[in-house]
Amino acid sequence: MSTRFQRITPFLWFASQAEEAANYYVSIFPNSTIGKTARYDKASAQACGQPEGAVMTMAFNLDGHDFVALNGGPIFSFTPAVSFVISCETQAEIDRYWDALSAGGDASAQQCGWLKDKFGLSWQVVPANMAELIAHPKAMQAMMQMKKIDIETLRRAAQ
Repeated sequence: MSTRFQRITPFLWFASQAEEAANYYVSIFPNSTIGKTARYDKASAQACGQPEGAVMTMAFNLDGHDFVALNGGPIFSFTPAVSFVISCETQAEIDRYWDALSAGGDASAQQCGWLKDKFGLSWQVVPANMAELIAHPKAMQAMMQMKKIDIETLRRAAQ
């Protein structure tokens, strides 16, 4: 985990896939690590309906940003109301993150660079200069037709 102070840390609730998800995300983003893991003891396992010894929480860091994953049971699930934005400098970056995060997930129903990964978490994979590009009406129209963002198409539309 990082040595700097991070005031706000996303805390992600999974039914039982916290460890799998943390390892998956760490494998996708550069400069990422797994941190401390807490496991359910007998008392907490009984109270939460989780197996004794299963991961309760797992801290991880994605490219300098701290997260915590919790195995809390099937009480809550992710919605697109909360998403993580990945700002990309190149089309190759967009393609890499899009392909990795949409594998096993759902990118077909999404648009404008949004996708849902295999755990149901929403991501936006966009160019770093997205706000500048879509300030042009034709580029905004082009972006509204896209699922995965194509930077060159947006650039051409913005001219």
